Amino acid sequence: MPAVSKGDGMRGLAVFISDIRNCKSKEAEIKRINKELANIRSKFKGDKALDGYSKKKYVCKLLFIFLLGHDIDFGHMEAVNLLSSNKYTEKQIGYLFISVLVNSNSELIRLINNAIKNDLASRNPTFMCLALHCIANVGSREMGEAFAADIPRILVAGDSMDSVKQSAALCLLRLYKASPDLVPMGEWTARVVHLLNDQHMGVVTAAVSLITCLCKKNPDDFKTCISLAVSRLSRIVSSASTDLQDYTYYFVPAPWLSVKLLRLLQCYPPPEDAAVKGRLVECLETVLNKAQEPPKSKKVQHSNAKNAILFETISLIIHYDSEPNLLVRACNQLGQFLQHRETNLRYLALESMCTLASSEFSHEAVKTHIDTVINALKTERDVSVRQRAADLLYAMCDRSNAKQIVSEMLRYLETADYAIREEIVLKVAILAEKYAVDYSWYVDTILNLIRIAGDYVSEEVWYRVLQIVTNRDDVQGYAAKTVFEALQAPACHENMVKVGGYILGEFGNLIAGDPRSSPPVQFSLLHSKFHLCSVATRALLLSTYIKFINLFPETKATIQGVLRAGSQLRNADVELQQRAVEYLTLSSVASTDVLATVLEEMPPFPERESSILAKLKRKKGPGAASALDDGRRDASSNDINGGVEPTPSTVSTPSPSADLLGLRAAPPPAAPQAPAGAGNLLVDVSSDGPVAQPGLGPTPEEAFLSELEPPAPESPMALLADPAPAADPGPEDIGSPIPEADELLNKFVCKNNGVLFENQLLQIGVKSEFRQNLGRMYLFYGNKTSVQFQSFTPTVVHPGDLQTQLAVQTKRVAAQVDGGAQVQQVLNIECLRDFLTPPLLSVRFRYGGAPQSLTLKLPVTINKFFQPTEMAAQDFFQRWKQLSLPQQEAQKIFKATHPMDAEVTKAKLLGFGSALLDNVDPNPENFVGAGIIQTKALQVGCLLRLEPNAQAQMYRLTLRTSKEPVSRHLCELLAQQF
Repeated sequence: MPAVSKGDGMRGLAVFISDIRNCKSKEAEIKRINKELANIRSKFKGDKALDGYSKKKYVCKLLFIFLLGHDIDFGHMEAVNLLSSNKYTEKQIGYLFISVLVNSNSELIRLINNAIKNDLASRNPTFMCLALHCIANVGSREMGEAFAADIPRILVAGDSMDSVKQSAALCLLRLYKASPDLVPMGEWTARVVHLLNDQHMGVVTAAVSLITCLCKKNPDDFKTCISLAVSRLSRIVSSASTDLQDYTYYFVPAPWLSVKLLRLLQCYPPPEDAAVKGRLVECLETVLNKAQEPPKSKKVQHSNAKNAILFETISLIIHYDSEPNLLVRACNQLGQFLQHRETNLRYLALESMCTLASSEFSHEAVKTHIDTVINALKTERDVSVRQRAADLLYAMCDRSNAKQIVSEMLRYLETADYAIREEIVLKVAILAEKYAVDYSWYVDTILNLIRIAGDYVSEEVWYRVLQIVTNRDDVQGYAAKTVFEALQAPACHENMVKVGGYILGEFGNLIAGDPRSSPPVQFSLLHSKFHLCSVATRALLLSTYIKFINLFPETKATIQGVLRAGSQLRNADVELQQRAVEYLTLSSVASTDVLATVLEEMPPFPERESSILAKLKRKKGPGAASALDDGRRDASSNDINGGVEPTPSTVSTPSPSADLLGLRAAPPPAAPQAPAGAGNLLVDVSSDGPVAQPGLGPTPEEAFLSELEPPAPESPMALLADPAPAADPGPEDIGSPIPEADELLNKFVCKNNGVLFENQLLQIGVKSEFRQNLGRMYLFYGNKTSVQFQSFTPTVVHPGDLQTQLAVQTKRVAAQVDGGAQVQQVLNIECLRDFLTPPLLSVRFRYGGAPQSLTLKLPVTINKFFQPTEMAAQDFFQRWKQLSLPQQEAQKIFKATHPMDAEVTKAKLLGFGSALLDNVDPNPENFVGAGIIQTKALQVGCLLRLEPNAQAQMYRLTLRTSKEPVSRHLCELLAQQF
């Protein structure tokens, strides 16, 4: 309500409000209101015309009555009449009444529109602002149609006052959010970007909000805003608190504008212009530096404003994921917040670090805070903070800390809040499976999980352990012994009975030699749980009993007695009755050979991927996929411990850009006793060497290479291959690669996972792994729109002679991609000979009837087939001298384009594929590496030496290989990374 004073001449309004407040009961209030409504109605219908001030007073009373919760069904026309007044107070009350009481379907909208049009044309800034505020508050489609073309003109007009521009920008933003199709994109879009340079900070703030919203749908139209936003941000960040006095909030210059500019920059990839990018990096470093400075005020407003800018800066750094130095600094800064006394800061720090953990550059830095995060999981009072701590532990987990994290999460599970127990269970199950190198540890972990939180262990979890035990001969005896011991507990969860029934029915014979676990003891132990279980578990136990008859003939009479019992043969449940009758007949009629054939041990389950991760994502809901996806680090996160290639499928994702690297769910098994899922999945395709555990099956290399063998005709995997390979179109059929194709390719020289390409329609993610001369690549095509892609055809093309150097086998993908969904394509790659040019990826589809096409360079470079080689200093120099011919050496001296950080350099060289050799070079600042390029035809040995000069900001890179083209090409590839 507008302020009421004696000078306003609305004493009657003040008296009326006072009367209402003095009413002692609801009935008295209603009586007073009805009396006033009758008086106002009589005044409006009277013969005597009311002047503007009287209308204003009565309209104000009606507005107050409405705000008290009473319906108002008259007075609207009088409010509309106030709009034509030339007095500000009367016009203000008229607009206020209309904004609050008039709905978008009112018959008065046309009259209101005429009054608004007159005020917009009046060039009176006060009246124009009132009109713009009314349009924004009502926001009806009819108003949008009437003024959507006029408001952009007012916004970019040179003679518009600053207050009018500010109101126009916010009004246009409101209309665009309500009806995007009504706001026309035209020449004004280029001019509105230049409002970022306006002298008035309020105009800039409003313009940034508008541009941020508009560029999400039309990014190319507003691409020029990047440099202007960086320039404005730079001026704010480098300014002192006294430079922007009117917009300084508790010694923080323009915090709201800074946050909005940082969010605007997150709508685009890193700037292509080196100068703009350098200025932006300088801004981000300045913000991080200021965060380390002592606070200029002890007030909470100061710290809130400062931290808001800091967290938005970290979000931008994470979004770019291209500056290793900034990512590590951001991680260290967040680490300081983990022990902050403010709960909200701890929550935000944990949430941001979850995202940082998915970056290959900052993952190691995140791991250094593991003890702090574990302590937060144990001691935090707020359940939401504990949940974020659990998420971060899950995100930072890898092979080096898996046992510690799983142990801590199991310990926390005993006292965890009921709301998050199922989620913790799923995470423990996933981590135990993904990083298990000792199968006995995996079995112990899952059984411990069932013991601690059996009610929250879903079918996917215990199906999974059965699949793995069935497919691994070396763990079956240990699993049978462990589950037998677990079943002896007085209180045993039903899920434990299910697991025990299945495993003992299949592999109980492996522990039957011990008198403590003889066949009668096993049967007695299981049957003691029978009457306490549900129908589904009893059905499984009956199947276990008939398996016992085959495994242990001495138990036949006892088990037949159980099956003959009236409680089984006349059971009210049809399933139990049928099983009892059929199993009894089978055991009585069939010969020993027939019985052995029918009840033989379950064969290994078909190889599919785990459905546990998909269940966890469903539970977390939309928007959380990025925290669950393991798109960081090379192959150590890929395909849960060596799963086979997934089938091409379409998965609906509410946020296509967030779920590029998710795994697909396997269908649940049809019956408890015969789960169908993934098998043989605990082989780590990413390990650097053979697993140092006896009897754990093939080494990672053997498992990986066997997976890439062409499937046999009778293999289920053969069904996934195309019936006949399509003709490989030539480069002339697909057009030239996009201009930024080389830059996108360079980002993947030292990493295997990430986003290869993204625009407003399509996002293409890559996840790959390589062993010896073979590789596998997963391409994820995400539809970012709400419209289905038609005739979607991705094709791999071999330019020149590449087909004789590199073999790429592709899998077919769906021709339609629904809006907000993604499809996955699998590529099997074999390096036949050394090659210099990468294959091309052509993507064609129809969007809204219009054909779309783009050509990229597939991130397959010769260094992907690098096998690191360890050697002593003497061997290195001996080999270095052997490769001394001029054509065998390639050398390049170049300026550093990124900050010279030893840890980042080491990470890039390891990502490039070579082994780093310590204590070889006399200068400890230099880096020395060795490796072998593996191709089908030959092997190419490679030695490298990188000499950084921090003072001159220069590098000298020397490579020696046994083939001249390989030396030059590797030198060019690696030099571009520094």
